[in-house]
Amino acid sequence: MDEKHTNPLFISTAVSLAAFMEILDTTIANVALTHIAGDLGASMQESTWILTSYLITNAIVLPISGWLSSLMGRKNFFLFCIIGFTTTSFLCGIATSLSALIFFRLLQGLAGGGLQPSQQAIIKDSFPPEKLGMAFAITGIATVLAPILGPAFGGYITDEFSWRWIFFINIPVGIVAALLVKKFVYDSVSSRKQKVGSIDYIGLGLIAIGLGTLQIVLDNGEQYDWFDNFFIVTFSIVSVSCILASIFWLLKQKYPLVDLKLFTIPSFALSCIMTFFIGAFVNVTVMLLPMLVQANFGYNATLSGMILVPGGIAILILLPVVGKLLNIIQAKYLIAFGMLFSAVSMWVSAQLSPQTDEASFIFMRILQTIGIPFLLIPVTTLAFSKISTKDSNNASAITVLMKNIGGSIGISLVTNYLVHSRQIEQSQLVAHLNIGEWGYRNYLDIYTHILQSSHFISFINQKEIVKGSLAKLYQSIQLQASILAYIDVFTMLSYIFIGLAAISLFMPKNIIHK
Repeated sequence: MDEKHTNPLFISTAVSLAAFMEILDTTIANVALTHIAGDLGASMQESTWILTSYLITNAIVLPISGWLSSLMGRKNFFLFCIIGFTTTSFLCGIATSLSALIFFRLLQGLAGGGLQPSQQAIIKDSFPPEKLGMAFAITGIATVLAPILGPAFGGYITDEFSWRWIFFINIPVGIVAALLVKKFVYDSVSSRKQKVGSIDYIGLGLIAIGLGTLQIVLDNGEQYDWFDNFFIVTFSIVSVSCILASIFWLLKQKYPLVDLKLFTIPSFALSCIMTFFIGAFVNVTVMLLPMLVQANFGYNATLSGMILVPGGIAILILLPVVGKLLNIIQAKYLIAFGMLFSAVSMWVSAQLSPQTDEASFIFMRILQTIGIPFLLIPVTTLAFSKISTKDSNNASAITVLMKNIGGSIGISLVTNYLVHSRQIEQSQLVAHLNIGEWGYRNYLDIYTHILQSSHFISFINQKEIVKGSLAKLYQSIQLQASILAYIDVFTMLSYIFIGLAAISLFMPKNIIHK
């Protein structure tokens, strides 16, 4: 089968399978940290480096993956990444110590960093412009569905088998993906191995240090109390300095590792900004709902992950629909609708209460996911609408980097806002704990009556009953403050997406609609 007779659908499936495997692995390990820490004799704080180590090296490789594709040839680079990711997944699964697992995760991040950019570049070069919408609908399955299924899949595997299988499961998937890519994917003339300049060690060093330290700050800032900690302040200064220096340096190079001049293309620049917010939205909402139900409603890891699955089904149904709509409706109008619907879904999510049941959470999640296809497919298509074939690798690397950075920054900011909002809500509730407040007296009487009616009453004196009632009242306040904090977060996100919906109307037209 030669390039001319290869069905682009086969190409999309082959490259999306590899990308799905890599994206799934970035979230699937989250729910297994407790089991990994216990099995390897580590603390929960130490086990978080299992996540951070992967993200650090992944972030370093992402922006230079376009240059590496030119150096090795895109197909060879993609196959190298698949084989490397599969091999390091096996090494992670057999790790016998935390230090060994962290080291193998560093290697896994290096191998996996090139999969998403290569996937997008191959898709872009395999389809004509008028079919890019449907093509990116297929890639959306990997980009959006993987982080949604990750927590549920990871929780089930960990509970029913062992945490090691969250890594071993990559082996058969990686083998199948490599065989499909080997058979169906061909390099275009512009994507074959090219003569590139000598390695820009200064640019590479600045990118590696800047993005690596940024990822450390974002993943550990909340844990170390952000800028009240010398470690976080130091790494933040190093990160900002190196990122700014790398931008200045790369703009001066004739053959840069990352071609930042692509940002002079309006459709690409605006799409990258939107991609940043989409990455933040997808990752934040995937994090918030499981965290909410586990912390406040007593759900376990598997059940909290299963709440996300119906939303994933909704995305699967809508992806091909949006892919077809892109040939009929201007991309910017689809994006505006997606932003507006996301705002509505956040407003609906903000209506939760301590009595919210499982069906309501599932409905809430389905609403949150409906807007995602209307954002992802048009934004991705618009980003590549003015990109030439020779710039596909660089453009893909930049868009994926923007999505990942958006996710990391979004999670860090929302987590920080959630903590501070919980403190504010609790202080406001505590202010009403005085004998002059009817609610305070009523709840105290209710809890006192419950304790007095207990069969342990003969062993409890009146003083202990009062103390127990106050303790129950405080637990109720903590629960209410936590739920109110989530309501504050959802409300804030709804306002942000209303603003983004308005901004998206100023985006340029899609090349499909000349």
